[in-house]
Amino acid sequence: MDPLLLNASQHEHSNNNQALKLNNNNSSGESRIHFEDFFTGWLIRQKNYLDQLISAQKNFQNTPELELRSLVTQVLTHYQEYYAVKGAATRQDVFVMFAPPWFSLYEHTYLWITGFKPSLAIKILDKSVNQDELTDEQLEALCGLTVWTKATERGLNNDMARVQESLVSPPLASLALKRNPAERGVGGETADDVVQTLREQMETLVETADLIRMTTTRKIVEILSPVQSVRFLAAATQLQVNIRRVGLQRDADRGRSATASEE
Repeated sequence: MDPLLLNASQHEHSNNNQALKLNNNNSSGESRIHFEDFFTGWLIRQKNYLDQLISAQKNFQNTPELELRSLVTQVLTHYQEYYAVKGAATRQDVFVMFAPPWFSLYEHTYLWITGFKPSLAIKILDKSVNQDELTDEQLEALCGLTVWTKATERGLNNDMARVQESLVSPPLASLALKRNPAERGVGGETADDVVQTLREQMETLVETADLIRMTTTRKIVEILSPVQSVRFLAAATQLQVNIRRVGLQRDADRGRSATASEE
């Protein structure tokens, strides 16, 4: 495994009570409810962290560096908690994670393997941190990270394409049409076998994508100074909050329009 992914994987498997609760849940339906409940609370805490980030960004000259570092660590931990609980929910029902009903239609347009594209973090960095403030060492490190992120992203795109191609291959298509899921195809596989294989492939895709997302974010923060990290995290969090706000508003407007047309 890539050293960057290995480092993130160690964080991914840290103790998390909420994730353990999901893992011990035998019902995918109940798992979905638990995750939606968690996500609702997580968003409330996210808004609180956004307020703290904006405040720290405005008053950074009067804020001790130790406090800035502490806030950055708390925000990263907050996002890591999301990925830990999401990982547990994914192992319960990976299919729903690819079309999560708790996201608005607008939020769905930003989904890439159940989340944002890792390279989006690089774009946010470019807009939130003045390049003139970066040292030569920082620029070199960020350049290397950008190359790694985009290359890994392309590799995962290829993996996703292979999974999608396997779905329409003749052997799998013929199995999907069989009425009895236990009936075996030419290769000896049953429809249940095919679904299980697909589930495992999709779980791996999500796990790897989440690792890339979190690794890219952590590495950016490691390269930046505390003040620069606050600016970057404030911009990233603000973007997510704005996308959700706009998405929910559009869904509400669409619902009112549909109701009005039926009357």
